[in-house]
Amino acid sequence: MSAIRLLVLGAVRQHGRAHGYQVRNDLEYWGAHEWSNAKPGSIYHALKQMAKEGLLVAHETEPSTAGGPPRTEYEPTAAGEEEFFALLRAALSRHDQKPDVLSAGIGFLLDLPRAEAVELLRERVRGLEEWRATVTEYYTPEGGPGQLGHIGEIMNMWVHSADSGAEWTRGLIARIEGGAYVFAGEGEPFVGVLGEGEANPYATGERHPGDAR
Repeated sequence: MSAIRLLVLGAVRQHGRAHGYQVRNDLEYWGAHEWSNAKPGSIYHALKQMAKEGLLVAHETEPSTAGGPPRTEYEPTAAGEEEFFALLRAALSRHDQKPDVLSAGIGFLLDLPRAEAVELLRERVRGLEEWRATVTEYYTPEGGPGQLGHIGEIMNMWVHSADSGAEWTRGLIARIEGGAYVFAGEGEPFVGVLGEGEANPYATGERHPGDAR
């Protein structure tokens, strides 16, 4: 699973309708260009590809003031909404997700009801515990990595990663159950996107010609 589809779908969805530069600006604002493959080329490719797949509908608006082609704005379709939530649930619940996919899932965590978010994260913890149990059938951290030669260092790294991942997830669950954040259906959501023309302190400064104003 690639993080870029979830990131782009989620960013468009938060605006309701957005052009490529808005999506890119938001993802840079979240720092996604540092921890995922959300680079300009990937973002524009994902927008066009998901429009072809029927997950987004493309609207051509007036030509840009910079003299470029008409700006394209994207809006999620019903299929796009379904895909977004499927990707989000998988990102949060699967224990073997890559860090960028899990990070994207956490970024859209509040789009779910609180109880569902907690259950998905609990599923992640169960997966980590089950995976750890299968590994420790033949490798015990207490015995030290030397029991398998230097290869034991690999297993040692993965067991420690599972332990820290489970500990972090349990902490997040505890904060959510303790009332942290505003989840879907609970009230005014956290605004994590930039408004039209709002300065982005993390922007790289490069624009796509079809998105210029």
